[in-house]
Amino acid sequence: MAHKTFISYKFSEATELRDNIITALGKEYGKYYQGETSDSPNLTDTSTEYIKKVLKDMIFNTTVTIVIISPKIKESKWIDWEIEYSLKKIKRDEKTSSINGIIGVIKKEKNSYDWFIEEGTNIHGQSTIKYKMEKLYNIISKNHFNSNPPKWHCSKCKTYDYLKGSYITFVKEEEFLKNPQKYIENAYNKSQDDGLGYELTRKRDI
Repeated sequence: MAHKTFISYKFSEATELRDNIITALGKEYGKYYQGETSDSPNLTDTSTEYIKKVLKDMIFNTTVTIVIISPKIKESKWIDWEIEYSLKKIKRDEKTSSINGIIGVIKKEKNSYDWFIEEGTNIHGQSTIKYKMEKLYNIISKNHFNSNPPKWHCSKCKTYDYLKGSYITFVKEEEFLKNPQKYIENAYNKSQDDGLGYELTRKRDI
């Protein structure tokens, strides 16, 4: 099933990946995309309230938000606000939106993910990864590893299930581009029943 999507990203460093994601959605799923494209008008010189109105109109009818995790994500003026709005239930006329599922797509930099991912080994000798959470807004980092009760891949070593252990799952860009529908569907499923099973942080730091 196709879901209406919105992409939250830092314009100066993630526009190419945004376009690649839209292409990967294909004709069937791409027609449900509601966010900015390369043909969207430039909002740089418009007022904050006007930009918010445009973004609200884009996000309101969507069910999944794709946030691009890039090195300077915290310099964005809008990403944390977009995530907060995506996690709200908004009433317009007779319609009330549900909260969005959210998926974090990690941008590759200089052919590597080292800027965000640290590799290690668990007690079983299996490879593990850790994320440099300090590079993220709290509204993103606090919605990762937040299943309640915890959904473990391994309860002994306290390894969370990759797709179910976090409300916002992180996925490398090449993996997402191979099969975006898989991750979009996973994010959508977790949003049902108002994110039941996850301790959601719905407000950004101000």
